[in-house]
Amino acid sequence: MAGRFAPRTPSRRPIPAPRAAGRTRTWAPAEGPLDLPLTLGPLRRGPADPTYRTTPDGAVWRTSRTPAGPATLRVTATKDTAQAEAWGEGAEWMLDQLPALLGELDDPGAFAPRHRLVAEAHRRRPGLRLGRTGLVLESLIPSVLEQKVTTTEAYRAWRLLVRKYGEPAPGAPDGMYVMPDARTWALIPSWEWHRAGVDSKRSDTVMRAVRVARRMEEAAAMDPAKAAERLRLIPGIGPWTAAETLQRAIGAADLVTVGDLHLPGIIGHALAGNRNADDAEMLALLEPYAGQRHRAARLILLSGRTPERRAPRMQPGNIAPL
Repeated sequence: MAGRFAPRTPSRRPIPAPRAAGRTRTWAPAEGPLDLPLTLGPLRRGPADPTYRTTPDGAVWRTSRTPAGPATLRVTATKDTAQAEAWGEGAEWMLDQLPALLGELDDPGAFAPRHRLVAEAHRRRPGLRLGRTGLVLESLIPSVLEQKVTTTEAYRAWRLLVRKYGEPAPGAPDGMYVMPDARTWALIPSWEWHRAGVDSKRSDTVMRAVRVARRMEEAAAMDPAKAAERLRLIPGIGPWTAAETLQRAIGAADLVTVGDLHLPGIIGHALAGNRNADDAEMLALLEPYAGQRHRAARLILLSGRTPERRAPRMQPGNIAPL
């Protein structure tokens, strides 16, 4: 009984230091509402992405390695106004880029639905904007990791490599990291790629890309067609990877992800009742949306009109030597 009423030993757990205030900015789109999760959601690489986090207060946190250095951005939004705070060497760069990130350079008014399903999805999500990060490698590398594997495998590889070779994000909650710089990616040894479940084909592609990192980043200032050409100069980067990268880096509204395992069947099922559509049929179905085909594809995915699975899910691969 004595122990029950003995005074407790004070906890030795350190009290977290209050987060230093960062630089701030407020921005409102010229017209229309802003849906923060829909606009920034494509930048998240899985639920445990160390470079992206959402918090119960509705904030989106993301980290980037900017031209000025590592940075963390926290964004909240009402229906028509975004409030942002940034930390780190690249904080000012991140705030300068905030309007583009949230879709200022997008033109949702140019989109005209041609199918009832697309029109309904468009009506329900008026705040969808196609943002641009202005950064190529941060979307290119995870896109390469996602080539020909399950998303679970790709997300795990990204998470492990960023946590091990990145750096703690300035001003961010614990567990958030800034991805490695190009030189660090280039120095990752082969056995670490293997431990992360990345085969040599994908790791070699990343290595080739980071060795010409400056040339890759120049694509952020190009029009989508020329930017895709620039990326595809790297062996191992094809139309799928270029599209997935540039949809995020430059908000390419018309770049369709061709070569995807599931997307043609989803588009075919939604617009023509053909779950067996190939890339050619998908592109034909999206032709009425020329100039806005990526937006149309996103709206179709958001509609939830996807065919039921008839085949087993793709199984994780095994890159262990036989």
